[in-house]
Amino acid sequence: MFDIILHFYFIEGRAVWCGLFLIMSDTPYNTQVKRHLKTRHLSMIAIGGCIGTGLFMASGTAISEAGPGGALFAYAAIGLMVYFLMTSLGEMATYLPTSGSFSTYATRFVDPSLGFALGWNYWFNWVITVAADISIAALVVTYWEPLRFMAPWAWSLLFFAIIFLLNTLSVRAYGESEYWFALIKVVTVIVFLGVGVLTIFGILGGEYIGLANMTAGEAPFLGEGVSGKFLTMLGVFLIAGFSFQGTELIGITAGESEDPEKSIPKAIKQVFWRILIFYILAILVIGLLIPYTSPQLLGADVNEIAKSPFTLVFEKAGLAFAAAVMNAVILTSILSAGNSGMYASTRMLYAMAKDGLAYRSFSRTNTTGVPVVALLATAVIVLAVFLLQLASDKMYEYILAASGLTGFIAWLGIAVSHYRFRRAYLAQGKDLNALVYRAKWFPFGPLLALALCVLVIIGQDTELVLKGDFSWDRLVITYMGLPVFLGFYAYHKLRYKTHKVPLQQVDLRQDSH
Repeated sequence: MFDIILHFYFIEGRAVWCGLFLIMSDTPYNTQVKRHLKTRHLSMIAIGGCIGTGLFMASGTAISEAGPGGALFAYAAIGLMVYFLMTSLGEMATYLPTSGSFSTYATRFVDPSLGFALGWNYWFNWVITVAADISIAALVVTYWEPLRFMAPWAWSLLFFAIIFLLNTLSVRAYGESEYWFALIKVVTVIVFLGVGVLTIFGILGGEYIGLANMTAGEAPFLGEGVSGKFLTMLGVFLIAGFSFQGTELIGITAGESEDPEKSIPKAIKQVFWRILIFYILAILVIGLLIPYTSPQLLGADVNEIAKSPFTLVFEKAGLAFAAAVMNAVILTSILSAGNSGMYASTRMLYAMAKDGLAYRSFSRTNTTGVPVVALLATAVIVLAVFLLQLASDKMYEYILAASGLTGFIAWLGIAVSHYRFRRAYLAQGKDLNALVYRAKWFPFGPLLALALCVLVIIGQDTELVLKGDFSWDRLVITYMGLPVFLGFYAYHKLRYKTHKVPLQQVDLRQDSH
């Protein structure tokens, strides 16, 4: 094990090899993280997981594809699913707070092979995400002409260095940085809602709009017949699902929370209201102000800040510099996602090492509780993926596709793990009243979340199945995440011959991790 990791870093360069050699001396080393995240940190991390480019950019596409009513229904349905998933995660995280979160829970409550597959897939997903985020952030920066003095790849490396340095500091530094990143996004959405309401009633923009855009044309729901309307909403389910991904980070942070029994339930309870305020009301405002037929809603991405529905609404209200402000907000969102991605992947690798699902050396922490070996390994792979992206767009497209379903698979793992946890808890004669936090509407909650996750995964590309627009290349790119996950699962299952853990043998000790 020592020789393999030593060689792994040696090929990257002598300086990196020397640094790692000093870290991996034969002296006893620490494997414990520090519980330094405060309640306000966890609350804002949960908010930050809800708000991102999915809301700022993709919400317009959702309205144009399914209509304002269809977009509202799709986001509400996925929002309800996410709420149930977070309550499930909250019950397990308050009972057993650990940095490994759902990988650890799947290992202990379901099957070690499931925990192995979930953990490595989730680590892989965030590695890809960080590499993508630093690339996208460089493109966003070039919106401002004075900042084009550096090549995009140089900006990417600068952003990567910032993210890496933030993660080398204590977990409190990560919590503090995410607190301010999330606060910027929260303030932006609140200002947007206020401006939007004033514009709807003609106080800003000079024109009363009312409900006209909600019922114009085929609105509020698009599609031929009931089945057609359902299929258009199913396509938006995917957009909404990607928008909400990141909320599960609260489970990863549980292992470093100062008081998980109080802070996690508080953050979980606020998820419902955050989804209602930040997504449902925002989409309602956009749907009221901008007709779904507007070509400005189509194809908005981070390369076209002017097409952000937020920018369009601000401009409709007569506010100057709207695009520049939204560009800055979107840049902070992307950097926040990259920062969280580096943190989540590092902690997942650390936790898997503690559970015996990765090399034990990855569980090593420094004096501030940072898993330095896991962080270095993750950083090297992020850089490798980034360089691969520069070298080959096609290869990077396949790598990106391989991680595309990971978020939904992780959510599936949360639902299954919680269902098994609760059954094992009762089977072993424990009192539910002893739980610090109990998930709502069990077993309906996790079962509904499970069903919706499966529905979204199967319906990844409705046009591929229904409109005859079939190609093997498109099929592979769309569903590649599934065989990657199943490959991890089969490898561990065949090598270690694991079995589903019987309910009576599920390890429910709270001090055993």
